[in-house]
Amino acid sequence: MKTAVAFTRSVLFYLIYLLVMVIFGTFSCTIGIFLPYKIRQNIVTWANAIIIKWLNISCGITLQVDGLENVPSSPCVILSKHQSGWETFYLQRLLRPVSTILKKELFWIPFFGWGLYFMHPIAIDRSNPREAMKQILSQGKRRLAQGNNILIYPEGTRTPVGKIGNYGRSGAALAIAAGVPILPVAQNAGYCWPAHKFIKWPGRIHVVIGKPIDTNGTDSRQLTEQVKDWIETTQQTLSHR
Repeated sequence: MKTAVAFTRSVLFYLIYLLVMVIFGTFSCTIGIFLPYKIRQNIVTWANAIIIKWLNISCGITLQVDGLENVPSSPCVILSKHQSGWETFYLQRLLRPVSTILKKELFWIPFFGWGLYFMHPIAIDRSNPREAMKQILSQGKRRLAQGNNILIYPEGTRTPVGKIGNYGRSGAALAIAAGVPILPVAQNAGYCWPAHKFIKWPGRIHVVIGKPIDTNGTDSRQLTEQVKDWIETTQQTLSHR
C-alpha cells in the first residue's frame, strides 16, 4: 500500500517536474541567452526552487538545513556528498552564482541539459581524467575570479545511502591553486530520492553546511582526507524521519 501511494505521488511529481523543465529549459536557451549571466541564473534556478517545493507538496519530503551562516560571502569551492538528483537542484539554487563540475553527457538531455549549458558549468570527459583535471583547474580558477562558486561532488557519481565513494582530489587541488576555502556539505537526500529510482519516499532531507576549511599550507591529498572525514562523520549524525 505504501509503495502504491508513493508511486502515485511520484507520478504527480514528475508531471509538474517535466513541465517546469520544458518551460525553464526553453527560456534559458532562447530569451535567457540575451540576459547577463547572474540574472539568467537567478531566473532559471527558480525552476529548482519550484521543483523542491513541489517535491514537498506532492511527495511529503521536508527539509532541514543547518549551517547556512557558514556560507562565505566570497567565492569558494563547495564539496558535497552526492546521493541523488535532489542536491543538484537544491545546491545550485542555494549557492548561486555557482558553476557545477559535471559530465558533458548531461548536455544531451532535452530541456534540462539545454538549460544547464547556459549556467556556466564546467563539463568534463570522465574517460580522460588527466584532461578533466586540466579543465577543472583552468576553467575553475577563471570562474572563481569572475565571482562564481564552484560545486564539485568529489565521489564523482551518486553513491547509495550508507556507502562511501572514492573521493577525488580535483576540488582540493582547485581550491589550493585559487587560494579559496572549501565549503563541505553533508546531506542525506538518498533516503527520500534514491539514486536511479523512480519512486520518491516521504521523509526529511537533512543538510549540514560545515565551516569553511582554509586551504593554505596543505596539499590536495591531506585536504581531501580532511573534507572526507568531516562529511562522512557528519553523515552518520543526519536524521531523515
